[in-house]
Amino acid sequence: MLAFEARAMRFFGLQRPMTKMRRDKLWRWRCQWSIVTVTAIVLVIYNVAANVWLLRPPSCPNIQSTPPDTEPPSCEPCVDTAQNTGVDDDPLSRIDLRLGRWDGSRSYRMFDYAAVGDMYADASADHRVCLATQSSIERLHELLRIAAHWTGPISVAVFVAGDELRLLRAFAMWLFRCQPEVYSRLAIHAATPADRPGVHGHLPNWAKDCEAKPLPPGERKPETVVWRARHPYPQNHLRNLARRNCHTPYIFLVDIDIVPSKGMADSLDIFLANAPKCPLCAYVVPTYELDRRVANFPANKSELLRLSKNKLAIPFHRKVFIYNQYASNFSRWEASGGNESSETHISHNVTNFELLYEPFYVAPDTVPAHDERFLGYGFTRNTQVYEMFLIGYQFKVLSPIFTIHWGLQARRTRPLWREKQNEKNRKHFETFKRELFARYRRDPLHLLRRPQQPKKT
Repeated sequence: MLAFEARAMRFFGLQRPMTKMRRDKLWRWRCQWSIVTVTAIVLVIYNVAANVWLLRPPSCPNIQSTPPDTEPPSCEPCVDTAQNTGVDDDPLSRIDLRLGRWDGSRSYRMFDYAAVGDMYADASADHRVCLATQSSIERLHELLRIAAHWTGPISVAVFVAGDELRLLRAFAMWLFRCQPEVYSRLAIHAATPADRPGVHGHLPNWAKDCEAKPLPPGERKPETVVWRARHPYPQNHLRNLARRNCHTPYIFLVDIDIVPSKGMADSLDIFLANAPKCPLCAYVVPTYELDRRVANFPANKSELLRLSKNKLAIPFHRKVFIYNQYASNFSRWEASGGNESSETHISHNVTNFELLYEPFYVAPDTVPAHDERFLGYGFTRNTQVYEMFLIGYQFKVLSPIFTIHWGLQARRTRPLWREKQNEKNRKHFETFKRELFARYRRDPLHLLRRPQQPKKT
């Protein structure tokens, strides 16, 4: 201590003998040094403790102890539970609208996998068939009917213009929160027009409400509705978009309002596993229109045949445009009986192919793409099927599986703009058929000799 005092005295220029004033000054210096040291140590300890507390994971409630009839308490974010983060809750929010791949005419941007469920890849690996479909935003709710019956992977392409993108975002969020089993095996792709690109906007309240009905009518802005009425719907762009993002050996391409019979995904898996290899085979699934007075979906083929006998179910498009499904020969399919107990099998072959034949079929995605110059309605599906016919594909009708379109269609309900679009596409077909002849050097239906094709409505 004496040595320390001596050094301190030399530091302050003090000399012995030390007076009382000098001794008080030295004592104050000691006290100040001690206070600074203790304060520094306390601050270091406090900072370490604060960092440890802030970085620790929050404790989550025990979900298993939650009563069965009550919703588990929220825990967001939580690292020790499977709760979803905010980004995953709104997967489409990550879309950069400046990106996306262009179509051939640079009229539409395509966004592959705008939202994809965490089981989509596994479901694709476990099944032989992926259901591919396409929709506009006002009909997207029909997807829930398809998903209720189809247990395999689903690839859906959605056309959105302007503020419709926010509704697609909301629907994806609603599925993620409220229908996780459906969302998990779903891949959503988006297409948006160059002259009215999608905008994110604000999400509606129903996006986070599992008690609400998703996509209620009347939510689109009036200017978006007017724009959509003046521009054709790019069906073939969307069909190609949905098809190309399937990862199974076979594709089942349907429209959004075509609902498969129950258990079809599994029955097709069994059929295709045992069917002889046929690289140029397309397996046709019969499609019926069902009267809206029928409350329940037909449980099997026998029930569908009873409805058909009572005129409550008719072959698809029979009253609107009979050539659409005529070659499938529904009479022969119905004559084979219900076959409820039998596995999916080939009922018969299509032997009377028609130019405007538009079956819904299962086939590898090596079939020709849908020609994207056909916009709107008319010649969008039959042109692709006709090219398959030229290549040499055989069309084989399956039983007892089937698909349903809810509601009987009639010509008087068709709007006039559909005929205008059909007329424009008919002109494209005149060029298209000559291109096919140049490519395949075949004209089995003698189309080049026909001055005019039957009207397709």
